[in-house]
Amino acid sequence: MTGPAMPAPAMAGAAMTGVPEVVEKFRAAGSELAKDGESDLAVAWPRIARLGIFEPGRSSEAVAAIEGLGLGGLPAGWVYAVASQLFGILTPLRRLLGDHQRHLLDGVESGEVLLCHASTEEGGGSDPLGITTRADRRADGRYLLNGRKSFITAAPLAGQALVFARTLPGRSPFALSAFLVPLAGAGVTRSAPLAKSALREVPMGVLDFTDVELSPDRLVAAEGAGLSVLATTTAWERALLLSYALGTMRRLLDRTVDWARTREQFGRRLGASQLAAARIADMALRVHRSRELVYGLAARLDAGVPMRSLTAEAAMVKVSVTEDHAALTQSAAGLAGVRAYLEDSELFADPATALAGLTYAGPNDLLRLTVARELGLPVGN
Repeated sequence: MTGPAMPAPAMAGAAMTGVPEVVEKFRAAGSELAKDGESDLAVAWPRIARLGIFEPGRSSEAVAAIEGLGLGGLPAGWVYAVASQLFGILTPLRRLLGDHQRHLLDGVESGEVLLCHASTEEGGGSDPLGITTRADRRADGRYLLNGRKSFITAAPLAGQALVFARTLPGRSPFALSAFLVPLAGAGVTRSAPLAKSALREVPMGVLDFTDVELSPDRLVAAEGAGLSVLATTTAWERALLLSYALGTMRRLLDRTVDWARTREQFGRRLGASQLAAARIADMALRVHRSRELVYGLAARLDAGVPMRSLTAEAAMVKVSVTEDHAALTQSAAGLAGVRAYLEDSELFADPATALAGLTYAGPNDLLRLTVARELGLPVGN
């Protein structure tokens, strides 16, 4: 397929200055990495990091870099892992850790250390006050960590985990604390990667902690601040994680347009059908809307708007973009037919990964309740 790619929708405003150049730079880098045929994320991770993607900078440029990697054809699971680490863990930690704790992030920017976010347990992930993992403080100020975290993205590869544990009984908002836990130490056991159908390029696993000793400097923020830390990390994740899907969505749109221009059936090209053309136009609208939402939120963060005031907006962005991604994928699959389900096809739509977006970083139905509460409705979970 050799037709011209759909142009990226223009975005106005000073905050967007330089974004097309960043997208193109990382598209080219992502394309080169994808051509290598490397399938092991542990091997690829330092190479991705050497592109400078984990260095501090503007949120809009980070979104552009991640979009570029996806547009260049880097595996969706890898791009997701990059966005998850950068926005869901690293960026919040840079704001939450004290000066005496900065060394805990050594090796992250270079890709020597991969981080994972460990809050979910077998009993559920959307009710943090249901967490059973415990961190008991001893007389010497150290903590003893015990418990299990389940369905943790990158757990089989990560060097450190941001772990949320109970430091008080009950459902008090101050019952949880957050710790940055090294995973190579005594008492930590990792499962084999879980078999999954979505985002398969990034492994998921289980972490078991048995009498893991943690020094006081491993505590993030303060004891009892775990719920606040979790709210911060999830808000950042919901706001900008879907940058990982932007390049994938654009790439799928471009290939579907090429297909419709050249595919002959019933004596005419597929793109000559008003129904097919309208579906592709809807795909373009979904790409445009998704980019505007994610970049718009990034621009507000770059302008200094505090994340705590954007919680509901972050939830709306996450819901909107994931549902647009799923709908776009459904449209592409309907136009490509069986080729949409063949992994070695240029029209592979990866529907399982698109549908998974409706669940990760908070199920969309629960996030709708977050929005409803922001509107003043007296609704519980």
